[in-house]
Amino acid sequence: MVFAKTSKAASRLSEQVREKLFEKEYLVIVDGKMEKNKDTFEDFLLKNERNNMSKVVPKGTKNSKEAVLDYEVVKYNEEIDLSVVKVKLHTGRHHQIRVQFSSRGHSVYGDQKYGTRGRGKQLCLWAYKLSFFHPTTKEKLEFETYPEKTGSWKILE
Repeated sequence: MVFAKTSKAASRLSEQVREKLFEKEYLVIVDGKMEKNKDTFEDFLLKNERNNMSKVVPKGTKNSKEAVLDYEVVKYNEEIDLSVVKVKLHTGRHHQIRVQFSSRGHSVYGDQKYGTRGRGKQLCLWAYKLSFFHPTTKEKLEFETYPEKTGSWKILE
């Protein structure tokens, strides 16, 4: 979360968000072993307002929006059949990471809406990296933080 000290700084930060200059990267624990160690998912997502869920639909589906992300496998644990992946979003769609991985049989561990494993556990989706430009100095700022290696995140050990 980023806070501005002045309204002018807030305006400049908001402009960066609109221009997609804010970058966020995620660590995600997903079910199973990914087919590729590195890849790009490109889909079209349609949001259902009634049940607050999205789904992958064919290109050209009315009201659908393009969703693009890159991922890279950090670790796979064969014993528990879970993978840790780093995800970089190119678009920011409703439940994008959760929907795109789930549609390929790799649901996010602990996902109550789209998932198959880890019911009752915390959703294993962690924004670990944020970068943006300082609103006055224009210096690129980058912040990283990782989840504690407890609970489901012990897989990072």
